Amino acid sequence: MTAASAPGKIVLSGEYAVLDGAPAVSAAVNCRARARVADFDGDWHRVTAPGFTTTEGRFVMDGGEFEWLQGASEFGLVEAVMRSTGVAPEGMLSIELDTQDFIEGGTKIGIGSSAALTVALLAALRNSRDVFDDALEAHRSLQQGVGSGVDIATAVHGGLIEFKGSEVTRLEWPAGLAYRFVWTGVAASTKEKLGRLAAAGHFESRADLARSAAGMAAAWQSADALLEAYPAYIEVLRRFSVDHDLGIFDAGHEALVTDAAAAGLVYKPCGAGGGDVGVLLGRSEQALDEFIARRCRQLRCTMDPLGVELQ
Repeated sequence: MTAASAPGKIVLSGEYAVLDGAPAVSAAVNCRARARVADFDGDWHRVTAPGFTTTEGRFVMDGGEFEWLQGASEFGLVEAVMRSTGVAPEGMLSIELDTQDFIEGGTKIGIGSSAALTVALLAALRNSRDVFDDALEAHRSLQQGVGSGVDIATAVHGGLIEFKGSEVTRLEWPAGLAYRFVWTGVAASTKEKLGRLAAAGHFESRADLARSAAGMAAAWQSADALLEAYPAYIEVLRRFSVDHDLGIFDAGHEALVTDAAAAGLVYKPCGAGGGDVGVLLGRSEQALDEFIARRCRQLRCTMDPLGVELQ
């Protein structure tokens, strides 16, 4: 048996702007997707995903072509990943997929589970951690070309990264900067929001967001610079959201931004927004804990220095 795991991600700055070539800063989190691949004594390849579906996927391959016997709608990710490998297995495989770390209170958290699972499954099939290019191809195929690749890059590399185009730069967490990840309790659809963005007209706030994202990437060099830069970035993100009708600050994010500022802290929605997660930042661990206790629910994930791992 070969097994691998890969972390989820939380985009801390540069969301949406990364689609226009601006840098995004993303943190890997220790909610990890896991994939296990073993030989299977049967007439088809088997796929199971405990906690996701009770359906057992079954498929056969003939000359690189797939034929699903059952589970095609649930396991499109498996087909995309196996196509990206370009190699058909010699025998039948049993594939187990586990994304239970990405469920909070019965609701899926939007922190990159499909990207993490893509990376983990490809690593398990290849028995290699060198999977970035093929994982990016497979995930874009799965998402029908939508997405920047920042989630794949974070799942592969782990830690804190800057992602621009296809280039990854490792960053160090600024000294003296405390953080907490916040769960709104409301799931949000990144695909739906990207669809709205694609259908929207041209607004200057989109270019403004790209410029502000570049400034934010530079500000990650120090806690002081970052905390000073975030309020202006949040304001640009808010205008961008309103212009493109994205609702980034819905599901309680707007109130948390206001209340955090009144407490001398910084809060912003992360990624697509409109639910899912946010980040709370400040210089005092105690101040963050007191704010969390009064106002919101802390996400159980923390930053993960590790990317994809073979096990």
